[in-house]
Amino acid sequence: MTTWSQFTQEAPSIAALFLRRHQATGNLCMLGTLRADGSPRISPIEPMIFEDMLVLAGMPHTRKFDDLARDPRFCLHTATVDTNVTDGDAKLFGTVTDVTDETVHARFAQKLFDDSGFDIRDMKFDHFFVADLTGASTVETNDDHLDITVWKPGTGEQVVRKH
Repeated sequence: MTTWSQFTQEAPSIAALFLRRHQATGNLCMLGTLRADGSPRISPIEPMIFEDMLVLAGMPHTRKFDDLARDPRFCLHTATVDTNVTDGDAKLFGTVTDVTDETVHARFAQKLFDDSGFDIRDMKFDHFFVADLTGASTVETNDDHLDITVWKPGTGEQVVRKH
């Protein structure tokens, strides 16, 4: 599994752009999953980095989590309303693992409470999905061109310039 720190070491500019856009939108991202019939689903989500894991957590009993339980593949896209992409955008690709360790759940719930006041400390988690990143990319505008940076585990970042 690719941990968050491994990802940031191998793809520092993609990770930095993802974090910048993630924070700029109040942690909102768009999650792409696959429905039972194979068609795509796009859902809002507020992923968190917790204990070196990218956690895809949210309201229980939602279709996006049913999708991930059935097919662990996902795409996570930083939310944007800027068609010129002046602040850039990022996409992360991978699969999820459902971590069942209740001590991890308890630490996550405590951290969420400490950070936001949102209290789920006494709730049982249906799922606790952690991302295993298999790829990532960013788009940034620079004067008269686009820089598209791509990453796959073990390859480092590669920039493709489009004019």
